[in-house]
Amino acid sequence: FPAGLEPTARSWRAARRHYGQIFQRRYTAVGFILSNWKTNLPIVLPWLVLSLLFDGLQALPFPELSEIFHSPWADVVFFVAFLVFLMLAFPPLVKVLWGCRPLPAGPLHDRLKAFSSKLGFSPEIYLWPLFEGQVLTAAVLGIVPGLRYLLITPALLEALTTDELNSVLAHEIGHVKHRHLLLYMALFLGFSLFAGAVVKHLPYLVLSSDIFYRLLPYIPAAPENALGIAVAVPLLILMLFYFRFVFGYFIRHFERQADAYVFQAMGTGWPLISAFEKIGGNREEKNWHHFGIGERIDFLKRSELERDLVRRHARKLRMALLFYGIGLAAAVIGLQHVDSGKLAEGYEIRYAEAVLLQKARQEPENSLWFLYLGDFLQSRKLEQRAIHAYEEALKLTPMSAEINNNLAWLLLTAQDRALRDPERALALARTAARLKEHGYILDTLATAYWANGLLGQAVSAQMRAISLDPENRVYYQRQLERFRMQRYEDE
Repeated sequence: FPAGLEPTARSWRAARRHYGQIFQRRYTAVGFILSNWKTNLPIVLPWLVLSLLFDGLQALPFPELSEIFHSPWADVVFFVAFLVFLMLAFPPLVKVLWGCRPLPAGPLHDRLKAFSSKLGFSPEIYLWPLFEGQVLTAAVLGIVPGLRYLLITPALLEALTTDELNSVLAHEIGHVKHRHLLLYMALFLGFSLFAGAVVKHLPYLVLSSDIFYRLLPYIPAAPENALGIAVAVPLLILMLFYFRFVFGYFIRHFERQADAYVFQAMGTGWPLISAFEKIGGNREEKNWHHFGIGERIDFLKRSELERDLVRRHARKLRMALLFYGIGLAAAVIGLQHVDSGKLAEGYEIRYAEAVLLQKARQEPENSLWFLYLGDFLQSRKLEQRAIHAYEEALKLTPMSAEINNNLAWLLLTAQDRALRDPERALALARTAARLKEHGYILDTLATAYWANGLLGQAVSAQMRAISLDPENRVYYQRQLERFRMQRYEDE
């Protein structure tokens, strides 16, 4: 198995013996792993197929396609394409990979089809071999009418009476009648739109955070990877929150609305209550996507006595969807109008400094990283920090012409005159000139002579710079004129 899939394969292989004991079914190790792959493949295959398709299209030599894929709406287009592909390809894919087979013709098939037709629903009915068909459950699969299937496990068919089966069927039909499958898609799309709007600003928020820079030295990863992690973690938390509380809220209430459809389909909820009594385990057990069996039974019993509960629940759900839509639109539009640049003004300085410091920590004997950091900070007028960076570089490589020259120049020209040190600058410039006689280094030396009142030596050094670097003669000539006309100010 590929390295990334090996742990999953090992866990499935380890579960094979216990699975066989519980469901009385013998599998070879390879057969059991393949069975699990077939069960899980429909979840990832549509996304994988579309990703490969989009990557392949981007690789084609057509600039117009490349522009489309790099447009602001590319992610939304991709997600919409994914949903469309999911609606068309997912149901038949699941049917095949999960080993579903048509419910055999006979009285049971005819009764279920007749009940469905009476409610204006005509799905194909398939036996669902989930956990060897021993689980008591059913599901409706597919949004497009021609690609819609009703899945029922054999155990459920054996356990329930005709009325109970009809009530379970009514529950699944209720999902279709109330367009819950389309609403699921809308909720997925809503999260994609909101997350896309959030992720546009997240990097700036992270880069403007002091916490990020405090933690960065302790993160065993490159700064760019640390930034990716710092952006991914809030997105993961947002996703967990959304699906646990927002999506979970709606899916629980969709299930309740589907339960309530039994009153419209059969006039009473007692057959479904009876089915729940047979299906349910712990009546008090709840989860994020279903009310507990006890809660569902209680709701049906109360609705049996007070039918207005069904209407009130439907009204509550409509209002919740309305508020969700308004809130989502307001959040997305509001985030689109946030000025990302103002979220972290100047972040590029701190981030670049953090990257260079990280490189310096990774290669503590390499003075180049401190040299680059000093150059960068000096270019941003962060002179005190630039001097500190040059000092660190000088400790590592005291005989570097570049480090001596750049520190000398900063000590001569710092805008903060309190940082200027002409005498030390002259010593550094002399060292640099001895190590590397080049025009720009001699220009620094000439400036250092001038700053220390040694005009004759300044002129000589500047003339030497002109002879070595005639391409920059104009600049050096201006320097000569400045030496002759101005007095160096060191206040």
